[in-house]
Amino acid sequence: DPDDKLAFEIDRLHRSCRRLIWLNPLLRYEGFEAKAKGVQAMLPHVDEFRPVHNLDSLTDLVRSLSAHGTRSQEGQAWLRKVA
Repeated sequence: DPDDKLAFEIDRLHRSCRRLIWLNPLLRYEGFEAKAKGVQAMLPHVDEFRPVHNLDSLTDLVRSLSAHGTRSQEGQAWLRKVA
């Protein structure tokens, strides 16, 4: 099953890094829903799920990356919202 394989690989990727941040330009839309099976398979394995569609979202990403060893509340809020 391709979805199981994807979940396995994303879990492996997550275990190989300190924190896995998934960037999605579609999060700029208020009504975004995680309907795609690939997104559903990925969500349990990421630490943060963030929008990346303009300079403000990139600035927020840089701030999050600059906070050594901490997880961003904003990135986790998106994760809770769509999961």
